[in-house]
Amino acid sequence: MKIYTKTGDAGETSLAGGSRVPKDDVRVAAYGDVDEANAAIGSARATPPADLANPLLAEVQRDLFAIGGALASRDPAALRAEQRAKLGVTAERIRALERAIDDAERDLAPLRQFVLPAGAPKAAALHLARTVCRRAERSTVRLAHEQPVAPEILAYLNRLSDLLFVLARLANLRAGQPDVMW
Repeated sequence: MKIYTKTGDAGETSLAGGSRVPKDDVRVAAYGDVDEANAAIGSARATPPADLANPLLAEVQRDLFAIGGALASRDPAALRAEQRAKLGVTAERIRALERAIDDAERDLAPLRQFVLPAGAPKAAALHLARTVCRRAERSTVRLAHEQPVAPEILAYLNRLSDLLFVLARLANLRAGQPDVMW
């Protein structure tokens, strides 16, 4: 199978299930922004030190892939059972993010000011991933205004940006660099 199909040359793409939409469709924007957030997290994972939350972020990347799959389907019920089983996220995955946030915050000083997205390279990469995640969340909210989106997806993206923020602060702490305050 070749990587190029030429089916998108006129500005349309296929959703999961086969329906065609313009590439600037709100659904395509949402799952595209989730894909970009996934890539930004991959870049943050590759930024030393690699051991900072690496297993957690690997799970997050899998979750984001599943979220992208759910967003790429207008009617998940119409998909094959094995496809449906891989889509979306559960309330337990949201709780896992909350536990990770709580664990990371135990080591951090309470905030009294806004933090600028800077510091150690790992922190800066996590801050960038956080802002990309917020864009994915905004795109998904926009989609949810027009079409059904599982509430767990919206909650997950919201919690994920919080996690990336505290991990960025933790990266600065472990690098011996203070957060850059505004």
